[in-house]
Amino acid sequence: MQVKKGQELDLTIESLAYGGKGIARVDDFVIFVKNAIPGQKIRALIYRKRKGYGEARPLEILSESSHAVEPRCAHFPTCGGCKVQQLDYNEQVSQKKQQVEDIFIRQGGIKDFVVSKVIPSKDIFYYRNKMEFTFSNNRWVLPEEPEGANKDFALGMHIPKRWDKILDINECHLMPKIGTEILNKTQSLSKELQLKPYDQKTHNGFLRYLILRFGHFTKDILVNIVTSYENIDLLQPLVDGLKKSFPEITTIVNNINTRKADVSFGEYEIHLYGKPALQEKLGDIDFEISANSFFQTNSPMAEQLYQTAVDAAKLNGNDVVYDLYCGTGSIAMFIANKVKEVHGFEVIVSAVEDATRNAVQNGIGNVFFHVANLDNFFKFGKGSKYPRPDVIFIDPPRAGMHKFMTNYLPKFEAKKIVYISCNPSTQARDAAILQTKGYTLDNLAIVDLFPHTPHIESVGVFKKK
Repeated sequence: MQVKKGQELDLTIESLAYGGKGIARVDDFVIFVKNAIPGQKIRALIYRKRKGYGEARPLEILSESSHAVEPRCAHFPTCGGCKVQQLDYNEQVSQKKQQVEDIFIRQGGIKDFVVSKVIPSKDIFYYRNKMEFTFSNNRWVLPEEPEGANKDFALGMHIPKRWDKILDINECHLMPKIGTEILNKTQSLSKELQLKPYDQKTHNGFLRYLILRFGHFTKDILVNIVTSYENIDLLQPLVDGLKKSFPEITTIVNNINTRKADVSFGEYEIHLYGKPALQEKLGDIDFEISANSFFQTNSPMAEQLYQTAVDAAKLNGNDVVYDLYCGTGSIAMFIANKVKEVHGFEVIVSAVEDATRNAVQNGIGNVFFHVANLDNFFKFGKGSKYPRPDVIFIDPPRAGMHKFMTNYLPKFEAKKIVYISCNPSTQARDAAILQTKGYTLDNLAIVDLFPHTPHIESVGVFKKK
C-alpha cells in the first residue's frame, strides 16, 4: 500500500519509539504517531512523509489500549513535559527496556548482550527536585477559551516545538506539591505588582524564568528568579511576598541574564535570602547545590543509579578511578570509600569548585577534581601527571562523548569502563567504538529516573578483552 501525505489511515500501535511516539506499520512502512500508546487502534492523519517513514497525528481512537490509564494532569498532553502519562507505568518501563535493546542492536550493531536489570522509579509523581518555568507575554490560548482572551502574561512551559508560545501552568504533578503553590503565588504576585514578562521578540521586559529546586531528603527549597536586568528594588516585593507565604523556602537568588539568548542561567547571581545554596543528601554524603549546578533530578533514584553502577563495577579498595564529566562530583564521592582514589574531570569551572567544596565538607580526602575540556584534554598529554586508572566512570551529556575521547579511552587500558548515559542512542554509538577497541559490553542495566517522560538512564559496563 502506498502511503501519502494527507491520507487518513486506520492504524494499530505496536510499541513506543524512543522519544515517546507510537509506532505503527503499513506493510513494512513505519509510521510514528504522536500521543499514541501500544495497543491502541486509531484513525490517523499522515502529515509528513519521508523516505522510509511517515509521521501522523491521531484523529480518533477506534479501540483503546488495555494499558491505557486516566492522565492525572489537566495540562496533558498540551504541555509536552509528560509524553506518556496516559500509559500504565509498568508498560512505560517495559517499553523503555525494549527501546534500549532495539537501539543497541540497530544503531550500535551490538547483539550479544542482555539488559540484566530494570529498576522502576520509587515514585511516579512528585519526584522531580528541579523545575524550570518561563515567563512570557505571549500565552498559548487554548481552543476552549473565548475569543479575545487575555494572553499578555504566562508562567509555564514552552509549547512543544514553539519557541514563542508559553502554556500557563497552574499545577504540575512531577514536582513536590509545594512547588505548585509557589508557582501560582509567583504568578499572582507578579501580576499584582505589574512586573513585565520578557518579550522574546522585542527583548523588553523584566521577568524571564522561575526555577525551583527541592531537597528531597533535606526539605530545603531554593527559588531562583531570572531577570533580564538587575533591579532589586523592583524584585524585592515579589521576594517578600514569597518569604511571607512560604516560610519553608530556604534560599532565594536572582540570576541576571542580559543576553538575548533564551537560557535560564545568568551572567551573575545575587543572593537575596536564606542559605547560600540548597542542601541535599545521597546516602551518607551531603551536597551543597547552587542555583545553576547540575544534579540528578530524582534524588532517591540517583542513589539507585549510582549503586547500580558501583555494584556492576565490582570495585576494590586498591582501585584508582577516573570520573569523566564529573559535574559536581556526586559519583566520585559516592564511590570514594570503596577505592584508593578518584580523579574527576569536568570543563565547567563552577562545577569543579562545587565538587571540591562538597568533598571538603564531607571530609573526603581521596577525591581530586580537575578542570578539563575532555574534547582534547588528554590529546595533548595533560593527563600524564595523574595515575593510570583501573576503572573509568563516564557520565557524559546527552550528546555523548566527543569522538576523540571515545577513541582515546582504550589507551588508558583500564580493566573496566562504567558508562552511565541519559541517551541510549549516543551510548550505543560510543559502545560500538569501544567494542572495536578491545572492550566488550559485559552488563547493561536501566534505572528509570523520569516516569511519564521518554528519558532513559542506562548503565553499561565494558570489560577489557
